[in-house]
Amino acid sequence: MKGVVLAGGLGTRLYPLTRVTNKHLLPIYDKPMIYYPIETLVTAGVEEILIVTGGNNAGEFLRLLGDGKEFGLRHINYTYQEGEGGIAEALRLAEYFVENDKVIVILGDNILEHDIKTHVEAFKNQKEGAKILLKEVDDPQRFGVAEIEGNKVTRIVEKPQIPKTNLAVVGVYMYNAKVFDITKMLKPSHRGELEITDVNNAYIRNGEMTFDVLDGWWTDAGTFESLYRANSLMAKKKLKNIEPG
Repeated sequence: MKGVVLAGGLGTRLYPLTRVTNKHLLPIYDKPMIYYPIETLVTAGVEEILIVTGGNNAGEFLRLLGDGKEFGLRHINYTYQEGEGGIAEALRLAEYFVENDKVIVILGDNILEHDIKTHVEAFKNQKEGAKILLKEVDDPQRFGVAEIEGNKVTRIVEKPQIPKTNLAVVGVYMYNAKVFDITKMLKPSHRGELEITDVNNAYIRNGEMTFDVLDGWWTDAGTFESLYRANSLMAKKKLKNIEPG
């Protein structure tokens, strides 16, 4: 199974912090943000990773991450996304890398308390389709929200004004190789981007989407508020694990 970390975009919501660097290189407690999604994939057993980046500071990823040996990887691959065409467009760039394998896609600003190894193992044993991870949140209007009937997702609504559930779609997506056929059929949204929610809804319509609900906390780090929250949560986690000396 391959892993893809999406770390493009201009990070304009974090100006002026991102005026001279990529958002995903900002610190989250004691590490650059990009370290956390990479470590999430490595802990889940992924050995081949592609970083999709963009903007004016793409070269800094190579300088920071090198060939990936620091993470126990044999090699990290890199590709460049021009402009801001959306998550699904960035995913298109990974087709040559994934080939016919399964893939885990993680947004570069998503930080999770616990590893996702159990969920990844479940997806490895899933014959068809895709899997998403969900988490109950207090502000579902900020996210794609999953509507559930029994043990099935019936629809994902992007940033609903009146959410039917508080189950946000976490920025970790697991797909079979069919995902690239789906992305080629997408049309840009009103934002002019190819939306990952449209990819997930295509799997849902085909009856090929499963889901798990995460334990522990999860946050993105794309706004000043969520960046602060990510730093606070990770600091508490790290300091809690430090033995008194």
